Amino acid sequence: MQKLKEYSLIYLIGSVGYTVIEILWRGFTHWTMAITGGICFSLVYKMNLRCAGKKLWNKCFRSATIITSVEYVVGCIVNLKLKWDVWDYSNLFLNIKGQVCLLYTALWFFLSIPMIFLSTLLHKKICDRSSHKLSSSFKRLLKKPTF
Repeated sequence: MQKLKEYSLIYLIGSVGYTVIEILWRGFTHWTMAITGGICFSLVYKMNLRCAGKKLWNKCFRSATIITSVEYVVGCIVNLKLKWDVWDYSNLFLNIKGQVCLLYTALWFFLSIPMIFLSTLLHKKICDRSSHKLSSSFKRLLKKPTF
């Protein structure tokens, strides 16, 4: 039950955060972006826990890859299959089927820095609430990331 609460909170934060980023960047959003954001942040959160000993740049690369992959799958469903035309990057350099492009992958790389720190902080808070002792894998997470 604790894991369900943990991941529900992570999903909600990702959903709201992604929606806010969309509105700030484009001026509007679509409800599918809230779902996409929840999935993305949940996967980045899990990756951050599993890659506790990795360097920050490595985690950012993995995070950007995760987000770009999820956006590609969602784009293929909502834009290409369902024809909802939520976004179209076909006019941007190095795009794939108009659903993702290298520019946004690079932006996600840098936006992953605060996401990784936030997921580490959230996990620490959740661990502190559920048990007063931290696991050894989580102690590695708390170490200052190195580039």
